[in-house]
Amino acid sequence: MALTKDLFLNLIKSAFNASVSDIHLRTDEKPCFRVRGDLVPVKMDSLTDVDLKLVCSLMIKDTDVIKNIDKVKEHDGSFTVPGVCRIRYNLMRYQGKLGLILRLISDKIPTTEELKLPKVINKISEANAGLVLVTGATGSGKSSTLAAMINYINRTSAVHILTLEDPVEYVHSPLKARITQREIGQDTADFNSALRSALRQDPDVILIGEMRDAETISIAMKAAETGHLVFGTVHTTDALSTIGRLISMFPPEEQGVVRTRIADNLYATISQRLVKSIDGKGRVAAQEIMINNPGIRESILDPTKTREIYTYIEKGKKTSGAQSFDQHLTDLFRQGLISKEEAKANATNPDDFERNLTFGDQSDD
Repeated sequence: MALTKDLFLNLIKSAFNASVSDIHLRTDEKPCFRVRGDLVPVKMDSLTDVDLKLVCSLMIKDTDVIKNIDKVKEHDGSFTVPGVCRIRYNLMRYQGKLGLILRLISDKIPTTEELKLPKVINKISEANAGLVLVTGATGSGKSSTLAAMINYINRTSAVHILTLEDPVEYVHSPLKARITQREIGQDTADFNSALRSALRQDPDVILIGEMRDAETISIAMKAAETGHLVFGTVHTTDALSTIGRLISMFPPEEQGVVRTRIADNLYATISQRLVKSIDGKGRVAAQEIMINNPGIRESILDPTKTREIYTYIEKGKKTSGAQSFDQHLTDLFRQGLISKEEAKANATNPDDFERNLTFGDQSDD
């Protein structure tokens, strides 16, 4: 049976109601839903090239892209199914065939409580200035965490929040704060142009969709240096790799100065992985949270001491709310949110995790 507009919209509704995070649509293959991290084929006919082009015509706003769809090799954008959800999509070519990956985004802005995030996340959101980086692999829930943090600020602070996104995902309505959401390509040419203009738009809080290059990082640090709270994302796995990635984007002769700027302006890193919840209904974020302090600052400045950051993170659990992945996995297990097997499978050091469960975490003593 050929795909129709109604069938496509019903597919989206069914996926959203089943808490599907992504939909894979590929020529000559059945659609697949990503459910709790796993790809599950949908019981329907394989899609044809004509079916994929119909989906493109429904979602893509750029008429030039639609007219030249057979020549387009990749394209990003967003689409709204009224009353259901928003979709962030990526069009791609593989072996000459057409494929689409759809990320489903709820119209409802999540709260930190609904996402079961540690209470310190709200405290980080209350910072007056500095750089806060949310990191993790693609699909690790970075966008949801950032949306919840912006939501918290929106509900509690009379500030101007400026977001620069590609594309805009969660759409926030102004509550106590004023919110300006700018989409790359639609509202501004690129991240760097938008960032250069941002400091003239009287923001208190700036959200940058992704830290992609040295110029973006440099402008973001300048914003933090001048008294703004700046949020951004990086595709790194933990605090140590995040700091290394930021520094490595600059030429060797600039890296000493960059270390100093990062040490002075980085407020926190929040690195996360999604792990399967014990109730079988979804996933929960396990987070490593680093909050800058004098010891961490010194470790950033001195390359020979960088690995000491892990020790400061673990020791900060009781004092600042910082935590390692394994400390948080232990908490999630003890709270009954994940199984022991799931916690151990996702632990950075399974042996240490097992020991801490048995004897208690001694890192704060």
